[in-house]
Amino acid sequence: MTPEAAATGPFFCSDAARTRGDPVGGTAPYGGVWILVEHRGGWPANGFDGLDLRPDVKTRVYRAAQAVRARILLVRRHGRRTSSGAAPHWAVLRHERSGAHRQRWGTWRSDADLAEVAEALDAPGEAALPPVVLVCAHGQHDPCCAVRGRPVARALSERWPDLVWECTHVGGDRYAANVLVAPDGVYYGGLDARSSVEAVGEHLAGRIHAEHLRGYTDLFPPQQAAVAAVLELAGPAGRQDYAVTETSRDGDRWRIRVAGRPPREALFDVEVRSYRTPPHRLTCRGAARSSAVIYEVTSIRAA
Repeated sequence: MTPEAAATGPFFCSDAARTRGDPVGGTAPYGGVWILVEHRGGWPANGFDGLDLRPDVKTRVYRAAQAVRARILLVRRHGRRTSSGAAPHWAVLRHERSGAHRQRWGTWRSDADLAEVAEALDAPGEAALPPVVLVCAHGQHDPCCAVRGRPVARALSERWPDLVWECTHVGGDRYAANVLVAPDGVYYGGLDARSSVEAVGEHLAGRIHAEHLRGYTDLFPPQQAAVAAVLELAGPAGRQDYAVTETSRDGDRWRIRVAGRPPREALFDVEVRSYRTPPHRLTCRGAARSSAVIYEVTSIRAA
């Protein structure tokens, strides 16, 4: 009997995913640019698109975002629905192919102020700023994001109040609680209050663990799975300590070479296969059943 059929109460997609044992590795959405728009009130189910903004401003931001494949997220501090009068923030976070991280921040009080976001996407931004920790808590999009995300946002905010924001949908409702560290471009999933503090603390110390790692956003799913397998075998490492140097595909199988950068000068050859699961209900709000693609590491060896 499926978890959906066995359930007698409300359906929660993250509970069903845990019961099925859905792996989180290889599930991070691809991308390297994020636009953050602070909105302290309630969030529409469709996030930024649902805000009551001037159409010309919204169109300008969307077109600029689409040109660089940026993801637009609404953000707010945990537990702070009102403000003492300080203007809300916007930000452009960028992860470059070189591994450089850049951020540009501003504030807005009127719709017209958000037009600066489009200009910021063409600007280099500031390097060496601390990363931003984003916790999906978008309950209007999926209940699991609120039920599991908000306790994580609270725990992380208590530990790192200046780094942590709640955010709208980041993808993968069934992996809630989801945390995105940007512009590092690292997704974590299946977190709770305790494990989130451990994972983020290790991340900030330059030690990314395979456990709870969904993947690096500059890699494609089989490559994400391969890097996670290397971290599980060789131990935690920094964001730039390993690079995918070769990828070849034969049908549903990949051969991926992962190379360590100094001082981790090691080579690993990883074999990954993909397969589709039986149809399941994958989100709380979507009743339709869908198959998911799983990326399974079948072998890993030092080259």
